[in-house]
Amino acid sequence: MVVFLDVYDHDHDHDHSHDDDDHHHDHHHEQPLEENGLWVMDNFELMSVGIDIGSSGSQVIFSRLGLKRMGEDLSSRYVVVSREPVYMSPVELTPYRDEESIDEKLLARIIDDAYHNAGLSPERIDTGVVLLTGEAIRRHNAQPIADILAERGGEFVCAAAGHNMEALLAAYGSGAVYASFERNQRILNIDIGGGTTKLAIVENGKVLETAALHIGGRLAVINDQWQLQRLDPAGKDLASRIGCDWNLRDQVGEEELVRLTAWMANAVIEAVSGEALAPEIESLMLTPHLQELRGIDGVMFSGGVGEYVYDREERDFGDLGKRLGAALRSRIEGGSFPWPVLPAGECIRATVIGASQYSLQVSGNTNYISDQKLLPYKNLQVIHPEIEFGEQVDPGQVAQAICEHLERFDVKEGEANIALAFHWTGVPAYERIFGLASGICQAMVKTIASGKPLIVVLDGDIARNLGRMLQMELQVAGPILSIDGIMLQNFDYIDIGRMLFPSETVPVTVKSLVFQM
Repeated sequence: MVVFLDVYDHDHDHDHSHDDDDHHHDHHHEQPLEENGLWVMDNFELMSVGIDIGSSGSQVIFSRLGLKRMGEDLSSRYVVVSREPVYMSPVELTPYRDEESIDEKLLARIIDDAYHNAGLSPERIDTGVVLLTGEAIRRHNAQPIADILAERGGEFVCAAAGHNMEALLAAYGSGAVYASFERNQRILNIDIGGGTTKLAIVENGKVLETAALHIGGRLAVINDQWQLQRLDPAGKDLASRIGCDWNLRDQVGEEELVRLTAWMANAVIEAVSGEALAPEIESLMLTPHLQELRGIDGVMFSGGVGEYVYDREERDFGDLGKRLGAALRSRIEGGSFPWPVLPAGECIRATVIGASQYSLQVSGNTNYISDQKLLPYKNLQVIHPEIEFGEQVDPGQVAQAICEHLERFDVKEGEANIALAFHWTGVPAYERIFGLASGICQAMVKTIASGKPLIVVLDGDIARNLGRMLQMELQVAGPILSIDGIMLQNFDYIDIGRMLFPSETVPVTVKSLVFQM
């Protein structure tokens, strides 16, 4: 599905009202803050849009973001300190032209109506996020649609999210990550959308593991005459599990729908039970199944079907969603669900609320840029493996961490330009930096072989030494861009500008996904 997310203000979701306190009591010279030159330099607003086009529903959210420069930082880093919803569109059914294509004209009408109702034009939009996820990403015109939407105004982050990244986004957007941190708990987030079910285990504010299975609420759609108006291949396959040979325009009955959604609910429960999966459930997994299903303190449901699980939606949209949600709810109430269920957070809007936090940073001057013509770069996805750099840096562990992180974010190594980011700690000894360089080479084999740029961003001042080792000692023949002095995290996208002289630094604009929580 295509999503403009309200993205996550990672560490700054606090009360910043004290920032506006007036500690200067010269009342003779008082003036509105917006007319104070120093205040204007450190504070500004962005108009943000989030557009979610998924397997089942489409929606648009406009938000006004207040940003403030963090004066204690050496870099010009701005963080989101306020978020004001401007307009949230109704959730509309995603328009399909046929089984293979999203209807671009009807989709454009949904977006245009949202702009009109919000009283906004594309020219007034500063930032937004386009995210392709769910069954919609498998439609052959999904990427062109994302490109068209991104052109409708503002500097948009464009991202394609596969199953693992969508599970990550849902865990953040639902509030499960925040809840796990606040409560010091291990939480399982189950996000059931129109085409797939995404699973994420989170603990103390970190996502430990993700997975997905091919069960969703809109894999089959019936019309008023009880005929199958839409039937995805996965829906036909699920129907065969209960002995039904469904085809488009077939007549179906309530008994079949109830029986099918009961089977689907049982499949979801088995997938999160922690027990060995039966072959028929294993065949539904779109990713490796979860390995960490133990000690779960609570479960949160999100996605469109989550609205029915929590009994917050009564309407029937002619698909499997309402019956699937009811089947899960009855099993929870009957005591057959394996884990306690926590109160609802965000359900159908879990991966939306979309915007982009802006941070402007300037690199150090110990960079290694093999070719000035590499710059500028726009919208590089950041991959930030969590590595503890000890006294010795093991190349194998570095490579494994990079590969696991690429998989978690559904990035196929060698296919797209990305920025590898590292939080470097410890002394800049030759052996330690060489261990990092060797690990990068082991993980980025296809990137190096294809001659694509190898882009590395660090917060510690080792970029020049790292770049030289990669190029001269490890014989990386392709372009290398190694810059330091930049703080990044997962869910960041960066623009790298041309080198500034005489400082020999580069400006980096960081656009971070900002979630509601």
